[in-house]
Amino acid sequence: MTNHAPDDAPATESPADAGDGVPGAGVAGDSALGAGVAGKLDVAGRLEVAGKLEQVIAAQVRHYRTAGGLSSAELAARTGLSKAMISRIETATTSCSLTTLQRLADGLKIPVTALFRGADTDRDATFTKSGQGSLTVRSGTQHGHEYRVLGTLKGRTDALEPTLVTLTDASDVFPLFQHPGTEFIYMLTGKMIYGHGAYEYAMEAGDSLLLDGEGPHGPLELLDLPIRFLAVSAK
Repeated sequence: MTNHAPDDAPATESPADAGDGVPGAGVAGDSALGAGVAGKLDVAGRLEVAGKLEQVIAAQVRHYRTAGGLSSAELAARTGLSKAMISRIETATTSCSLTTLQRLADGLKIPVTALFRGADTDRDATFTKSGQGSLTVRSGTQHGHEYRVLGTLKGRTDALEPTLVTLTDASDVFPLFQHPGTEFIYMLTGKMIYGHGAYEYAMEAGDSLLLDGEGPHGPLELLDLPIRFLAVSAK
């Protein structure tokens, strides 16, 4: 990354700022990012690609500027930055100070955080194919209940836990559960009476129930087998 001038400098341009034949100054103007140029040439003529954060900011500034129908000159006037600085930001050839980021956000009329959208994309995810998922043992397993966990996120204490529950004619005992947090139940097939605390709910395909997990809950009576429902709990 290079920083040719203080990025919160007033809207004045030197010949170097204007990019008049300056090696490595990038391509000034509105088409620079669209041309895929986001770096500078080193002494050997190789392209040095800017850091990921600079590229994200460049893309977001250009996106919101064009979406708002602003030219580089108009955004420069709004922010107090030079047009050359706007060009360097949009080609990811400079790093922005916090002051500059705030000026850009104010000029574009967006939150500062919008300029970083997409910068931190390495997040955990779990993909489960149809019919798959990890079978887990719970208090009802020995009584014919099948619990298939459809996904987990490691290291997250607030993550949802989706579980596909299947009850068949082998399900002869119905244990009640209690746990911190909340639980959402969505019926897929079959019919049953489901209890939560002192209340009972007749549930069939398409019905749902959102409950406080601290209250004792679980199937009370199986009316139409097989029964399958999705249970999603959150702490």
